[in-house]
Amino acid sequence: MVRVKRGNVARNRRNKILKLAKGFRGTHSKLFRMANQQVMKALRYSYVGRKRRKREFRSLWIVRINAAVREHGLNYSSFMSQLKHSNVAINRKMLAQIAVIDDNCFKEVVNLVKK
Repeated sequence: MVRVKRGNVARNRRNKILKLAKGFRGTHSKLFRMANQQVMKALRYSYVGRKRRKREFRSLWIVRINAAVREHGLNYSSFMSQLKHSNVAINRKMLAQIAVIDDNCFKEVVNLVKK
């Protein structure tokens, strides 16, 4: 049977993990075993974080819209229901941007909804 040398394969596998662990503090970026654990944990956190980011941005947009609408004498839930009944198809992200950047335009949207 032929002797199989795995030096390159094992080293490449370890180097791949150590490259992902670059920037971690101390042992977590130097020793393979610790680096492997931390990389797996970091990848788990990043997966969860991608889902959480969507939730957090949506709640931020809702808070901004609510604050802007209250200046015009409405609250968020009634504004959104009236928006739906008046067939205005603007999503929350765009409404929040309009509320922050262009107050006159947002005022027009609110007046359109109030009618």
